[in-house]
Amino acid sequence: MRVINHTENSDEVVAFPDIEISEALIRRFNHSGPRYTSYPTADRFQPGYSAQSYINHLTRRAASDHPAPLSVYVHLPFCESLCYFCACNKIITQDHGRSAEYIDILFQEMDLVGAHLGRARQTIQLHLGGGTPTFLSDEELARLMAQLRRHFEFTPDAELGIEIDPRTVKPETLAMLAGLGFNRCSFGVQDFDPQVQEAVHRIQPYEMVQTALQASRDNGFQSVNADLIYGLPKQTLDSFSLTLDKLIGLSPDRIALYNYAHLPDRFKAQRLIQAADLPSAETRLQIFLMSVRRLLDAGYVYIGLDHFAKPDDELNLARLDSSLHRNFQGYTTRAECDLVGLGVSAIGKIGGAYVQNQHSLNAYCRAVQEGCLPTDRGFDMSTDDLIRRETIMTIMCSMPLDFNDFETRHGVPFTGYFADEIERLQPYSEAGLLQINAYSLDVTPKGRLFVRALAMVFDGYIRRPTVSTYSRLI
Repeated sequence: MRVINHTENSDEVVAFPDIEISEALIRRFNHSGPRYTSYPTADRFQPGYSAQSYINHLTRRAASDHPAPLSVYVHLPFCESLCYFCACNKIITQDHGRSAEYIDILFQEMDLVGAHLGRARQTIQLHLGGGTPTFLSDEELARLMAQLRRHFEFTPDAELGIEIDPRTVKPETLAMLAGLGFNRCSFGVQDFDPQVQEAVHRIQPYEMVQTALQASRDNGFQSVNADLIYGLPKQTLDSFSLTLDKLIGLSPDRIALYNYAHLPDRFKAQRLIQAADLPSAETRLQIFLMSVRRLLDAGYVYIGLDHFAKPDDELNLARLDSSLHRNFQGYTTRAECDLVGLGVSAIGKIGGAYVQNQHSLNAYCRAVQEGCLPTDRGFDMSTDDLIRRETIMTIMCSMPLDFNDFETRHGVPFTGYFADEIERLQPYSEAGLLQINAYSLDVTPKGRLFVRALAMVFDGYIRRPTVSTYSRLI
């Protein structure tokens, strides 16, 4: 991809790759919308979803002759300090004794889930998120992994990933994690500029990140991701260019370039950010365009949304062979799984249902200690939801949607079922973002930048009233 330097001309062109996209086109379709790590999206989950409903879905899975493989997510909510931009469910504390108590509760929850899960527990993916998973001591992480292996049968090629705060990890811990079987890690970098770091209360010198990334490589991690966020306070085009210089020099296997969503009404920590320090919408756009150019010039491949990977990374190989998928952890190479979510506020998906644990730590712990699954919210998908979910996830992964295959699976013609949606896709088709003929719908290379907008056309809930506020697409 090549981005031409910005001028006052709103029709400026960005080459992406081998095709050209004008800034006017980007502005035209740069709406607010979901990121579609699920469909329906989590804001549609219904409160008061019962533990018995979750048990019913687990039981049906246990009775299935060929249940889907499992993916496991464990939420570890503790952080030593508050990052002002963070929208995660976290608990700020210096008391490391709290994590020992928490993992004991996690073990009890595993027992409760395991009582209904059945014997088919082949597991192809594990992700520890937070919060800060490395808030736990090495001994606690080892205990947690041992308990997970007791409950779940990890395949030899399973993806075992963990989110890491470079401020809280030592090379010895990365060696220990590799010894436990972890083979993928993700580092929160966000920005290297000292003024930006001070403005978001996350002081993290370059050398700290450099040491952590090198230690992950030395210990054999197969894929190392680094997160960047644009739109943070004090950021400028020049300052973020320097951040890119440093990160490209570190050469992580994957880079996630997130657009900061400033929603202080929803996330209290963001109220500590001075709105006057945030870059303008124009500056954000130029940072994004410059970043894409820099990453592609450095040899990274655009995967979709805000994800980039090296050409030989398995994420790009999955894009090339049309096996790319998407779940709550973002883009993944793994096929459709049932997801078991463990820990406070964790989300799972079993069959046609989503379930989410209690958001409050006290409520979560109390339910588990009383011998109950800590279910709080959930959603039972209808046939229409399942059809729309498949369509949206296909679009998000930029895979052609074959109408004959669709009719074979669902018993209805795509063009008839989605007649209204096809009509509303016409502006995107005329702009060259997708191609529709009598046989298929396909997102074009140019359209990969706009998959969130395209997916929204098929969202059966997005036009209904909602309390959620979404980030801009770019």
